[in-house]
Amino acid sequence: MKRAAHWAALVFAVGLLLILGGAYTRRGVPEWVLVVPLALTCLGVVVRYRAPLLSLGLGVVGMSMDLVVGPSLPTVLVFTDNVYAAALYGPARFSRWLLGAASGLAVVAGAVAGSLAKDWKLLPIFGVQAALVLVTPVTTAMVLRQQRDQAAAERARAEQVARLAELDREAAIAAERRRMARELHDVIANHFSAIAIQSTAALSRKDLDERTVRRVMESVRENSVQGMAEMRSMIGLLRQEGDETAEAMRRRLADAQSLVERSRAAGLAATMRVEGEIRELPAPVDLAAYRILQEALTNALKHGVQAVTVAIAYEPERVTMTVDNPTNGHRARLDGAGVGLIGMRERAALVGGSFEAGPAETGGWRVRAVLPTDGREV
Repeated sequence: MKRAAHWAALVFAVGLLLILGGAYTRRGVPEWVLVVPLALTCLGVVVRYRAPLLSLGLGVVGMSMDLVVGPSLPTVLVFTDNVYAAALYGPARFSRWLLGAASGLAVVAGAVAGSLAKDWKLLPIFGVQAALVLVTPVTTAMVLRQQRDQAAAERARAEQVARLAELDREAAIAAERRRMARELHDVIANHFSAIAIQSTAALSRKDLDERTVRRVMESVRENSVQGMAEMRSMIGLLRQEGDETAEAMRRRLADAQSLVERSRAAGLAATMRVEGEIRELPAPVDLAAYRILQEALTNALKHGVQAVTVAIAYEPERVTMTVDNPTNGHRARLDGAGVGLIGMRERAALVGGSFEAGPAETGGWRVRAVLPTDGREV
């Protein structure tokens, strides 16, 4: 508003100089009369940003007066700014209406001027002059308005893309954090659960001979070394950039026998049977199957007191794992955080598989996971 007022004052001062210099049509009126319409159009410049339609109204009144007493060049020039401001800052629909009105008015003004001059050859000249005053400011404003709206749309689109990118980044970070949480839980829980159970048993039993204690400590050491090795492998996976390192370090369902043997060494009676021919599985399915089986055996080690049965079936389009844990209502030897089942369910869902865990019909607890090997959901 302040800047517009300064411009209006400057324009008004220049207009006064032009009037004093004789830049108007002389009709026998005092020069000060020409200042009134000039002042009105300059007031329109003051409010061009806040009230563009009022600016046009003041310009129309000032221009109408100037046509009667003049016209004068400065008032005509300032009036073009009033029209321009109304088309640029006013409503979009009004600017389109104003273009039609200005075009029609330019034709009418040219016809009237030619008729008054009684020379129809002057009609194109007056028409062009009227178009310069009325149509040109409107078309210029509409072009600038279109560019401004387009720029605003591009900025909004860029902001939207940036927001979507930020949401994607946050989703990727959250997914990676969940993946790391699952890996850490599966790596640590399996080995450290065995360590905790064996050390607790060794500490609570006073009648153990040296040979038994040594065997327990050897199992504790083995679980510790295995846990550290898997932690190093996972850190290597996080740091590696190519696929070759991941292929070399990733866990496979074909290594299920080692999981069962490790559970036996930790004191869990476990048997395993495999149906179908063991084959290479897709890397995500292979890792998910391995971790689900690892977590199921860890839970069995915590809760079970009888023999655990592991069944793995390699079918043409899927692999099925079933772990039966006859708990018989026995209280868990170690309290869990409850994230193991969540992690197993998430792993199965990520590869399009299904997961079930709950009481079995034959008693005890059953974990069953069905994972597709052909990319289809089950």
